[in-house]
Amino acid sequence: MADALVIIPTYNEIENISNIIDAVISQPETFDVLIIDDGSPDGTASVVREKMKQYDGRVFLEERKGKLGLGTAYIHGFKWAKRHGYEYVIEMDADFSHNPNDLPKLYKACKEEGADLSIGSRYISGVNVVNWPMGRVLMSYYASAYVRIVTGMSVRDTTAGFVCYKRRVLDTLDLDKIEFKGYAFQIEMKFKAYKHGFKIKEVPIIFVNRELGTSKMNSSIFGEAVFGVIKLRLRSMFTKYPQVN
Repeated sequence: MADALVIIPTYNEIENISNIIDAVISQPETFDVLIIDDGSPDGTASVVREKMKQYDGRVFLEERKGKLGLGTAYIHGFKWAKRHGYEYVIEMDADFSHNPNDLPKLYKACKEEGADLSIGSRYISGVNVVNWPMGRVLMSYYASAYVRIVTGMSVRDTTAGFVCYKRRVLDTLDLDKIEFKGYAFQIEMKFKAYKHGFKIKEVPIIFVNRELGTSKMNSSIFGEAVFGVIKLRLRSMFTKYPQVN
């Protein structure tokens, strides 16, 4: 069995799902794949079941009823990964905005280079995004700057969703107390890992906007992030975080 699991949440990703699974499985490092599908009406889960036959014992599917949020999908996946004994757990989008060829870099950062949490970062070496409208680039970049100011973290890409966790991070964080579901979920996970003293490393990537399918982003996700960050910071002032390093 592989020691690393790639978790890919899906909702209506039939255009991408077969190719993204193939791309992950074909990496030189061995990664298993867990798809968390939120009842996609387009038949995404049916395609995954075919890939499970093709890659016996490497591809897995968990189906949920309805759109329950990105954060809850990852929490579901984290718990599944822990039950099945994986040591490295990676979050990844289905739409190729996260390049599967970058998976070994995130994995190596945690397995060989001492990181507890590695982030595929758009902003650690300039602004590395492709085919984004300028408004979205500015909103994302300055959202990360805002988060750094409020939280005190030095992480450049605080909202990144291409992340590798060592199991001990997931064992330390109380997954049942992770509150947020959208962008703020990504911030909350990084912030709590930071407060516990885990080593965080950013790995430069190029983020390419999806070519197929429909984006799931909306304004409510950004609103959750803006106000959620303040809430996180205020709560942290009255919370003890046992140090791990």
